[in-house]
Amino acid sequence: MVFPDFSSAPKASSGFTLPWNKDNLPKQLWINNEFVSSKSSKTIEVYNPKDGTLVANDVPVAGQDDVDAAVAAAEAAFPKWKKTLPRERRDLLNKLADLMIEHLPTLATLTRVTLGMPSGGFGTMEINVAAEAVRYAAGWADKFPGESHMQEDGFMKITRQEPLGVVAAIIPFNAPIAVLCHKIGGALITGNCFIIKPSEKTPFATLALGQLAKEAGFPPGVIQVLSGDGSTGALLASHMRIRGITFTGSAATGRKVQEASAKSNFKRVTLELGGKSPAMIFDDANLDIAVAWCVNGITMNSGQACVAASRVYVQEGIYPKFVEAYRAALEARAKTVGDPDESSTQMGPIVDKLQFDRARGFIERAKTQHKLLTGGIDGYFIPPTAFTDVPEDAEIVKTEIFGPVAVINTFKTEKEALAKANDTEYGLFAGVFTQDINKAMRIVAETESGMVGVNCMSYASTSVPFGGAKQSGVGRESGIDGLRGFTEPKTVFINLNY
Repeated sequence: MVFPDFSSAPKASSGFTLPWNKDNLPKQLWINNEFVSSKSSKTIEVYNPKDGTLVANDVPVAGQDDVDAAVAAAEAAFPKWKKTLPRERRDLLNKLADLMIEHLPTLATLTRVTLGMPSGGFGTMEINVAAEAVRYAAGWADKFPGESHMQEDGFMKITRQEPLGVVAAIIPFNAPIAVLCHKIGGALITGNCFIIKPSEKTPFATLALGQLAKEAGFPPGVIQVLSGDGSTGALLASHMRIRGITFTGSAATGRKVQEASAKSNFKRVTLELGGKSPAMIFDDANLDIAVAWCVNGITMNSGQACVAASRVYVQEGIYPKFVEAYRAALEARAKTVGDPDESSTQMGPIVDKLQFDRARGFIERAKTQHKLLTGGIDGYFIPPTAFTDVPEDAEIVKTEIFGPVAVINTFKTEKEALAKANDTEYGLFAGVFTQDINKAMRIVAETESGMVGVNCMSYASTSVPFGGAKQSGVGRESGIDGLRGFTEPKTVFINLNY
């Protein structure tokens, strides 16, 4: 995923110091503004993906009693929190963003130790993007509108946007702080209390964020963090007193979250799911621009992004030149694969053995059936890999791999490009590269995708909705739509006929 550059120098030091580092990790639950031991005896192991070494074997898995305690604390905090003045909520969120930037090296380290996100690349940018998402939501404090309606029948009608109450978030491993902050800002600025379940693969930075929220001044119970595995997520999704849940992850797990909501209390559900994002490169495209965006779109965060540019369709006239330029760019990027602790590294390892073996399986099977352009396997690392001339029904065309693996195929006509791009159950992001704006807008109108880039790919912004069509999700994050997902519209009728 490609974001604008939101890097900024931290403001004057707050005087607060997070006590954590790669050798001293937060391994308790964050409930009611303090670390507490889990009431469950179940724990999980996490590993360093660059070499497979054990990082911790005692990360708690929150059970039913822990979830109930977090919900009770949130319910106790909600009546006062929802009445907190919007400007006060704004100031707290801005303070949290400042603290995130101040403690960026620590947060990045806590993520890198189990994700392998490079310190000199996406690992730093992720925290900057996260802080900007929080600041963006804070800016809505005095601007998020209700509505008033015509009085032609003698009734004044008002629509209020009211918080849902206690809401929960299930966060993926691939960009834990950035994904979280695109959810938490909208939830908190609209007056909700928030329970977070980070991925079992990358829990530590999110737990530390709970401490930063307390330091920012958030009251007890407003923000809770529960480490755990899928069983913890299931407890949140099915809890009768949680009124909303936002999930980012696979379509298969998203379906389970939706089902759990329906079987419990019909809580509000927002799902940001997978993608198999196509880029359509026309003969008149700027070759350098198209190659750069497509390469960045498949290699950022080692391809572990829902909007990764994993399907590239190139018009026949430019295809040979594009393939050679794309190959050269991937091979140049492959030279930056390595130790995520080194500042020169741009691509780190895949998050863990399970995901590595999955991606490796796709590559090894594809090598026996399709033409390998470049890449392959190198120890714990997967360099940028691409296949060409692959049948449209092949598994590497249809299935989200979540690794730096792309397919390049050709098309003749605009109609064929659209047919191939839309031939998927996903619909998160699509890109079109052309210098003909009329053609671009025709493609935009016919592409079955929640987001479309014209001469860009795999892009995101805090100020506009983020989400997909088809099996790529339900609802939206970011922009004003991201706030609406955490509110319930209430219609008020005022009788003026007496």
